[in-house]
Amino acid sequence: MTETRPARDTRSVKYRKPLACCLAATALASGAGLAFSAPAAQAEPSNYRFDFGSGPVEKGYTGVSAGDAYTPERRYGFNTPEHMANVAAKGTGLGSDAVRFLEFGTKSSNTFNVDLKEGLYRVTVTLGDTSRASVAAEGVFQEMNLTGNGATASFEIPVTDGQLNLLVTEGKVGTAFTLSALDIEKVSRHPEMDPTIWVGGDSTVASYYPLDSSVQGGWGQLLPEFVDAEKFDVRNMATGGQIARGFRNDGQLEAILQYSKPGDLFLLEMGINDTAAKNATTEAEFKEIMRDMVRQVAATGATPVLVTPQGRATDFVDGVHSSVDRWYRHSTVALAEEEGIPLVDLNVLSSAYFTGIGPEATLALFMTGDTLHPNRAGATELARIVTADLARQGLQ
Repeated sequence: MTETRPARDTRSVKYRKPLACCLAATALASGAGLAFSAPAAQAEPSNYRFDFGSGPVEKGYTGVSAGDAYTPERRYGFNTPEHMANVAAKGTGLGSDAVRFLEFGTKSSNTFNVDLKEGLYRVTVTLGDTSRASVAAEGVFQEMNLTGNGATASFEIPVTDGQLNLLVTEGKVGTAFTLSALDIEKVSRHPEMDPTIWVGGDSTVASYYPLDSSVQGGWGQLLPEFVDAEKFDVRNMATGGQIARGFRNDGQLEAILQYSKPGDLFLLEMGINDTAAKNATTEAEFKEIMRDMVRQVAATGATPVLVTPQGRATDFVDGVHSSVDRWYRHSTVALAEEEGIPLVDLNVLSSAYFTGIGPEATLALFMTGDTLHPNRAGATELARIVTADLARQGLQ
């Protein structure tokens, strides 16, 4: 059952009128020679559930319209509501409406702000209608390229300055960036993230939505199925079409550097798109960009791990699958040796698996009519191979 969202002014009065009345009563009583203590401060919540847009508000949620500005009394609201708009969405319940960010970018001040006590929080976002949008908070990316109406994702984030600042931002030029719902749950009083496996890569690594039932998959998306959740969280920052230079320069590496720490792993797979002529990256340039990234992550105390991409489904000769000469693999292998860092040679490991199951079964692990991108079953097998090799090396 839903309840109607009150008008903005009415909702604001809920927070202001009782305090004003108390102060007025105190002043009158003081003039009469009576002593009254000041009203007790309202306790600051640790958990919130927000339903965005101009439509009905779901039970158990707080309604937020695009025009609701942040105030210290309310403790939540938009920093620049003039750059927000209420929009419809094609879903039901929470997903029936949303707010749209008219200005965006990881450094944008057009954020939704929530006062939170210091601690570690689990944030769950539900987007409205969008073909591809990313979530940013505290000035860096948190979740990459959510796709499909009502896409949902969760992440943990430390809050140390008393406020969470979040927005939905550009995943693909020209698409809408909308937010339908936001759940914030306090995980710990200590603003320290658990040990985390950070993942960087391209479309063979990226996440696809819905996360639990997508037809296409990336091995980074399926990695949590094989990682002990008591030991590691997994944060997949991979995106389709990405190259090493883009991952380093366009914000994904920045997010990892902001949070990575001793005990974390950083799995980095690149090369497929770097080899495309349109991206104009020589093998020598690719190698040095990769070197720069792993050195920056190593400086945080985290352990970088290089991963080579799997080949195409059709890389069979006389029943043997091999793609060792693809995707600048030789430079990735050499870089791992030069920097003294672990290597998961997924290229070779997956070829051994594909050889074992044969050409027909291998092709069934890829998207229909596509010999490069794994389907969900294929991504699951690649994730299994990656984590098995990490375990072999004592890394997880």
